[in-house]
Amino acid sequence: MKARVKWVDGAMMVGESGSGHSVVMDGPPDFGGRNLGVRPMEMLLLGLGGCTQFDVLLILRKGRHEVTDCVVELEAERADSEPKVFTRIHVHYKVSGPGLTEKAVARAVKLSAEKFCSASIMLGATAEISHDFEIVAL
Repeated sequence: MKARVKWVDGAMMVGESGSGHSVVMDGPPDFGGRNLGVRPMEMLLLGLGGCTQFDVLLILRKGRHEVTDCVVELEAERADSEPKVFTRIHVHYKVSGPGLTEKAVARAVKLSAEKFCSASIMLGATAEISHDFEIVAL
């Protein structure tokens, strides 16, 4: 896997993934940015959300469960001093689909958190990560 980050100006950067996609990152004005993109640490949190959502959807679909919607909401706290690593992350899943059961969703969340989500496992080295979910009625 490869990636490239090109500085544009101020605190703005463009990240390019090995698969050919780009994303703008920027900092706040007090650090020379113009607030025109997500912060790099926000990208890490978004990556965690995408990684675990991918897993949960895949696990549920492999179990022949129909998913019509899935939203992952993340809330994180960071250390007060440098390096300001994540110290706590809470992941909340909102999943919809006909016939989804608590047991199936709980299993998918647990497998993602403990076995498949590389981002979660890496960030778990410095942060306490908690998970919960709700099945949203159609």
